[in-house]
Amino acid sequence: MIRTVEHKLTRRDFVKGLAAGLTSAGVLSVSNHSVFGSENKGNAMKDDNLYFIQTVRGGIKPDQLGLTLIHEHVMVDFIGADKVNRNRYDADEVFQVMLPYLKEIRAIGVTGFGDCAPMYLGRDAQLLSRLSEAADMHIIANTGLYKEPYLPQYAFQKSADELANIWIGEMENGIEDTGIKPGFIKIAVNPGSLIPVQQKIVRAAARTSLATGLTIASHTGHGGAAMEALDILEEEGVLPNKFIFVHAGTDTDHDVAKRGAWVEYDNISKEQSGKYMQLITDMLDEGYGDNLLLSQDAGWYNVGQPGGGNIRGYTYLIEEFVPLMKKSGIHQDIIDKLMVANPARALSIRYGSDEAEGVSSPAETEN
Repeated sequence: MIRTVEHKLTRRDFVKGLAAGLTSAGVLSVSNHSVFGSENKGNAMKDDNLYFIQTVRGGIKPDQLGLTLIHEHVMVDFIGADKVNRNRYDADEVFQVMLPYLKEIRAIGVTGFGDCAPMYLGRDAQLLSRLSEAADMHIIANTGLYKEPYLPQYAFQKSADELANIWIGEMENGIEDTGIKPGFIKIAVNPGSLIPVQQKIVRAAARTSLATGLTIASHTGHGGAAMEALDILEEEGVLPNKFIFVHAGTDTDHDVAKRGAWVEYDNISKEQSGKYMQLITDMLDEGYGDNLLLSQDAGWYNVGQPGGGNIRGYTYLIEEFVPLMKKSGIHQDIIDKLMVANPARALSIRYGSDEAEGVSSPAETEN
């Protein structure tokens, strides 16, 4: 039996989140525009008050998220689900190593950061909260499971409902004993036709999304797998705009976008700048700018390697790739959409929706 989570963001919690929140530093802005598409400032405020984004420091309004790198990593541990544990790393060392990288992008205007390490792959919500505070940045953690060999044994034993209830519990009560809540669902699927355990994980993610309003980001990289995952979500009653096709760049990108899902180009780098510029241009030319997300899959402190290993910083997309986009003829308004408005829309949780009956909007709780 799946339990539904009401989005119980109290007045105290929400005001606390707003007090900790940031506005965009102005590198990219969507001034006088709702992240949900309204061009009237009054409507923008009204629309945005229907939604919130869950960060590691609490809930914020979507228009507070600002310039966002939606798919990055602070820390990852590839040792395997049966061996991963907190004793394998020193959280203080990870904090000291990774904080300068976050401050570096904060200094150039980045205020939103999606950390995509799921359960059993190096997720540490408390560490993310410390870094969020120190870097003065909105960091979004996640709930969910990856794929073999990074799945715990219970992933094979429990039903989709049982897995969903674990993830719903994290949204309801917080991750582990931290009280820190996830802001999206992170899963993974195998290439090609989905094997049974990954089908079950997709269904569990769907049921979690329906119960909580959280968006599903699926490590995919294979067009056929993305389409099959969308088929399962449709069967479960999840709208396609709650699904992010992670590691896109296939011949089915346009088909995924046509169905209303998010297509994420998240491995942007200097070495692959030409490839991704063409992919982005093609998506825009076909009218799918409203379905496109950009990031780098950069970082990360690799547990088990001295000093975290070879860490790739987060600045390239903003400092070098965005200027290339402008030179290629992509207008600033479109860049704002891809880097500010779209991430906020993708991560937003609606108040008063079927998944959150009886929950007041921020506008109602401010009086």
